Parts: sequence; C-alpha cells; structure tokens
Amino acid sequence: MAGDARDTAPSGAPRDVERVGARSGLWFDPLDVRHPSRRLPVYARNGMVCCSNPMAAAAGLAALRAGGTAADAVVAAAATLTVVEPTSNGIGSDAFALAWSATDRRLYGLNASGPAPAGISRERVIADGHAERRPDGTPRMPRFGWTPVTVPGAPAAWAALVRRLGARTLAQDLADAVAYARDGYALAPHVARCWARDVDEYVAAWGAGRDTGGSDPRVFDEWLRVFAPDGVAPRAGDLVRLPDHAATLEAIGATDAETFYRGRVAERIDAASRAGGGYLRAGDLASFRPQWVEPLALPYRDRVVCEIPPNGQGIATLMALNILSQFDLAGDAAARGAVGVAGRDDELTCHRQVEAMKAAFADALATVSDPAFTRVDYARYLDPAYGAARAREIGARARDHGPLDVGASGTVYLCAADAAGNMVSYIQSNYQGFGSGVVVPGTGVSLQDRGADFSLDPRDANALLPGKRTYHTIIPGFLMDAGAAPAHDGSLGVAGVPVGPFGVMGAYMQPQGHLQVVSSCVDFHLNPQQALDAPRWQWLRDGTLALEPALVARVGEALAARGHRVRTDLDVTSYGRGQMIVRLPNGTLVGGTEPRCDGCVASY
Repeated sequence: MAGDARDTAPSGAPRDVERVGARSGLWFDPLDVRHPSRRLPVYARNGMVCCSNPMAAAAGLAALRAGGTAADAVVAAAATLTVVEPTSNGIGSDAFALAWSATDRRLYGLNASGPAPAGISRERVIADGHAERRPDGTPRMPRFGWTPVTVPGAPAAWAALVRRLGARTLAQDLADAVAYARDGYALAPHVARCWARDVDEYVAAWGAGRDTGGSDPRVFDEWLRVFAPDGVAPRAGDLVRLPDHAATLEAIGATDAETFYRGRVAERIDAASRAGGGYLRAGDLASFRPQWVEPLALPYRDRVVCEIPPNGQGIATLMALNILSQFDLAGDAAARGAVGVAGRDDELTCHRQVEAMKAAFADALATVSDPAFTRVDYARYLDPAYGAARAREIGARARDHGPLDVGASGTVYLCAADAAGNMVSYIQSNYQGFGSGVVVPGTGVSLQDRGADFSLDPRDANALLPGKRTYHTIIPGFLMDAGAAPAHDGSLGVAGVPVGPFGVMGAYMQPQGHLQVVSSCVDFHLNPQQALDAPRWQWLRDGTLALEPALVARVGEALAARGHRVRTDLDVTSYGRGQMIVRLPNGTLVGGTEPRCDGCVASY
C-alpha cells in the first residue's frame, strides 16, 4: 500500500490506500464510545454467520444464500477476514474447526496447525544466533522474522472443510475475499486501531533489533511496503487494496489450495525463506495435511462442552470446568442474594472461576503439546476425580499457581449455521498481531509467528523439535445437550444433540473467555448476546487479576480482599472477542456478537 491524501496515483491507477481527507466530512471519532450501546440477540430461521467484521459476515451470508452450507459460509468469511482484518489473521495463519454435520449427526474436529520445519532444532536456532535471551541469560524463541514461522494451515483448512462439508467450490467461496482485496474495502474502526498500534510496535522493535532473532532488517521490507510504506497505518474509513493478496487467494481457490503447498506459492515461500535465513522449505509445505480429529467432550451441568484436543489449549477450558462442576455456582450466588446476571458477577463466583482457571493452566502449560511427541494421558484431566481433587484446593483466598507467560493476540473467531442444521465453529490466527512481520514478496502472504511459543529448554513438554506442532492457543468451542450424552462409538467424531458453536479469541485469554461464556450461559442462563456483553476478567503473566472496569466496580474490592492482585484496564481489547450461535429445538437460530470489536451477526 502507498499511503497518500490524493485519491489516485499520477498515472490514474488507484492507490493501495485512499485516505479519508479533511474534506470528506469526517467530524467524529468512531472509537469514542462514551455511551454503552444496547444489543439484543439476533434471531433467524435460514442461516446465520457471526464474526468480527461486517464485510466478512456478509461474505459468509452470501455463500449461504447461494446454496452453500455452514462450511462454505465460514470459509468465505474466514478468507475475507484475511483481507479486512490482517491485524489478526492472514493467508499464512493456522486454523482449527469444530463442525457439526446434520447428515452424519456427528461433531468433527479439524486441526490445521502446522508443524515446525524439518530443518529447525533448538541447537540450530541457538548456533545460528537466532535465539533471543531472557534477563537471566536463558535462550528463547524470537517473535519476529523467519525463525518462529511454522507451516501455515489455514488454506488447507479451507479446502478440507469445503471438500468434506461444503456444497460449493473453494473458488466460489473465496470470490468475495478476492474482490475485497483487489477492488478495495473501507477499513473498520477496531482494525484501524490495532493496525496503528502494530505499525508503531513493529517499526520500533525492528529499528532496535529487538525480538528479531538477529534477522537481517531487509526481511521486513515487504511487510513495510504492503502495510506501512510511509510508516503510517491507514485510518478508519480509508479504502485499502491488497492486489498481491487477491492474486494469491484466486490461485488458492483455483487449485483447491494446492498452489500454496505444492505449487507456485510454495516455491516463492521457499525462496523467500532461504533468502531470509529461515528454516521453512517447500518440502515442509508439501508434506503438510490437516488432521480430522475427535473432539474432547466434558459434561457440565445440563450441557456438554466440546473442544479440540491437544496440541490446542481447549483442554484447559475443560479442566477448569471440571473443577467448577464441584461447586453450585448459581445456588451459592442466589443464597447470597445474587441471581441471574448478578450471580454471574458475584465475587465468590469470580473467585472460584479464577482459581479453577489458574489450576487448569498450571497443569496444561506443563503438559500440553503435540501428542505425537508426548506421552500424556489427557483423558485424566476430564475425569471427575481430577475436578474433585483440584476443587478441594480452592479455599477462601487466592492461591499462587505460578505465573502465566502470556503474549499479545492476533486471532479471528467466527461461526455459522445453515437451515439444514449444519454448524461450524472456526478460528484462525497470526498468533501475535500481524504475526512474524514477514510477507512473502509478491504474494501478499503474511506469515504467523506461532513458533514463538516453542520452548528452547529441552526439558519442557513444549520444547522445539523438527516437525513438532507447538502448544496452540487458538480454540473453537461447541455446546451439546447433556440430555442425550455424546457418544464415542469408534467412528470419527462425536454423536449427540447439538446446541451450537461459540468461541472467544485472544491468545491465553481464550480458555478464560470460554469458561466465562459457558458459565454465563449454563450456570446463569444469559442469552448469547448477554454472555458476550458481560464484563470479563483475565489472569495475567505476573499473577495479577485484570478486570474490565464494569467488573471492578462490582467485585474489585471483594476480590482484592481475597488476596487477588487486582488491576483494571481502560483498553479492553485484550479481554477477548467472541461469537456465539444457539439452535433452539424448533430450528430457530439465536446469535450474539462481540461488542469489543467490529462484530456483526448476518442472517436471513
């Protein structure tokens, strides 16, 4: 992109960014939210798409109205999100999905997280001078450059979902995304804010050589050319074009994603990695296949909560809910005079939720990684005995389970449902903001930095190894009815009675957000929109408990009295962004969307 106040380049060709000038009548700040908006849940009969950007939701809805399934809708929306929300995801992202097939009456899981390159290792990263150093001198993975780049899985996820559960071609599903990238789109307010933040952060880090693993500064030239050629991010309302991105999406659609893994795009990724001192090669891309997996399922009250198994961190949500199942959250809150929403925000409720989440994280962070490289019986964490043992440790005061090392987030979550009863819970991510800061020249492919989560300590469960998938923060969720308990009969997938998809994006906030949304709906009977509107807490890396301002006003002092180190934030972008769809027994769809971003429910 080339930022300029003029509408066109001297040749008359459209610029990649058309600025909103002083004469455009822009007399307001779209992020100046002084008065809370009121959102009600959206009801529809034929189809629904919920995601963090209205244009992406519209693309998904268009796929539904053209005869597509819920899988077609999420692929259309997900591809569009790589264009209209590049601050969180891109063609070079990873992805996961939980997909309910109305035909098969089963819930399927899709793991499209890519492994570390075959040519990388802890020893090589250190020997090549690509490791960063902590204050104590121990090595760690860098955030920027080619070193943290693992095999991207998103294009393969799109193709796999369409092949198995779609009714249209991948090219048809990607058509709206191609058009937005080629013809341009108006930048949304939340994305504009994140874009400006990331430009400042990235440029400052690279200028100082910070967290780059010793990368040649020229590695970041293409990112700067595409996203900040003049060092300035586009503003809300600016028209943005991504022509290279459009051409790559079109090629992915035409080849069923083969070009990305075994064709021209793969060749360009290989060449750029070699030139930039990276470890990713064409062979890593060619050997990648997404995996259909059986979801994990945990009964919780009158529902069953489903998550993707490790290497994803969805099990941390189930572990915390397993612990909470030992308490009568709603009954205890009611005894204290707090019913419904008030019970959800009761200080004892919050205290127990936080302590359960801290205990779950302590175990998950110690064990979760690629199951092909570990010998962990993850089923033990879903046993009621585990929940009971951990619950006995929760007393009246906060307990220290050790610090959680969390990072920034760059993720999109979306979900869709169609009239036939199919529903998909889907998530894809750059990991941190724009990701690695590497854009493959001439392709528009912005690559994630998921490998930054690998440990360079060989004793850790998540230690870096060639071909290994890292602990993955992105997690789609799905609710089922406990009245007909899910069944594992030896076939792929989980049978049962579906309720609907949900998710909350945001790195290590995700299992915390899942827990809070599930508890809001199941324990305190909040509707999907209220469950997403409700103020949230998050446990942070230094052991503090961060609360959104509305929650501080209600329970901040009481939680501090219990020993929690409470703080609050005026900027709530780190508290996660969620979407949710529930199908009623008569087939009516009920949707909620995230108020903390540019969220939208599109339906008909």
